[in-house]
Amino acid sequence: MKRKLLSGNRLHILLHVLAWIFLFFLPQYLMMLAWGRSGMMSGRLYFNTAVYAAVFYINYIWLIPRFFLKDRKWMYFLLISVMVFALYWVSDWGNHLLVTADEQRFMEAMREIWKKNNFPKPPPREFHIYIYLVTSILVSGFAMGLRVMGKLAKNEAERKDLEKAKLNSELALLKSQISPHFFFNTMNNIYSLISLNQNDAGEAVLKLSHMMRYLLYESESELIPLEREISFMRNYFDLMKLRINEKVTVNVSFPEETQNIKVSPLLFIPFIENAFKHGISYREKSFIDIVLQVDDGKINFMCRNSKVSSGKPVEKHSGIGLENARKRLKLLYPGKHKLEIHENDEMFQVLLTIQISES
Repeated sequence: MKRKLLSGNRLHILLHVLAWIFLFFLPQYLMMLAWGRSGMMSGRLYFNTAVYAAVFYINYIWLIPRFFLKDRKWMYFLLISVMVFALYWVSDWGNHLLVTADEQRFMEAMREIWKKNNFPKPPPREFHIYIYLVTSILVSGFAMGLRVMGKLAKNEAERKDLEKAKLNSELALLKSQISPHFFFNTMNNIYSLISLNQNDAGEAVLKLSHMMRYLLYESESELIPLEREISFMRNYFDLMKLRINEKVTVNVSFPEETQNIKVSPLLFIPFIENAFKHGISYREKSFIDIVLQVDDGKINFMCRNSKVSSGKPVEKHSGIGLENARKRLKLLYPGKHKLEIHENDEMFQVLLTIQISES
């Protein structure tokens, strides 16, 4: 995979460089617009900008991360005070040193004008200190804001990574529970076939081998084509039909076209397995209806089965499979699925809608 040219630290550095280029050339541009020339005071402007850049980066790179963000705030405020006052003397020295002859003549001419017209005296030295301190505080506050926002963004990214790792581990655990649960129920079905019809039992073992290959290999993928999931469910229906009689009606409807949609594997089989486990009877008429539709990047799934008297408490009807399916849907499609379960004395119905974009 190619590395992105403007990502991570590279983009961060580029933004800093562009910001300081803008700050250096903006005063020149404004002076050219106002005075028609750029030489007047440009040296001192660049020097003062460099001083404020030092205030910014000493804060940003050293003081804030090493002291303020590590709960050593008293040391931070002590060091920043020392730094600001030390850089003031550097600024004052540089401003005197970099005064040009043109600036000197300009200031002398202005003093003569002030004297002749009794204008107020030019701002005293204290005013320069005031401007420097206010600007340094603003620059330090800006550095603080950027660093704190960066820290919060980093913490948020780490939190999301931890949540993602936790979700992945939970999903792996839930997926690992599907195979043994499915295998256990299917082997019980095959065991019951052995005494009734050994040929059907042999065919069931062959079907099961194809399904186990799917469980062991393809289901490890994060997403699989919907058509492969449908193929797995068809094999499951063929396997289950070997053990039902004419009193059980099974209606299945799958789409011919899946619109290249991909889904997380083994989403629907727990509901279908639950229907065969709890919805059929060999002594009375019973039914299972399965419908899966694809409509504009949305999957609509319906699984309906008759309720038969099994002597088990109603709250155990869902079993491990349904609870597992609920948890996986919450982890895989948060806010993008709707699961409804309805039941009465005669019927149990699952309605599931998943919003999935086309690949």
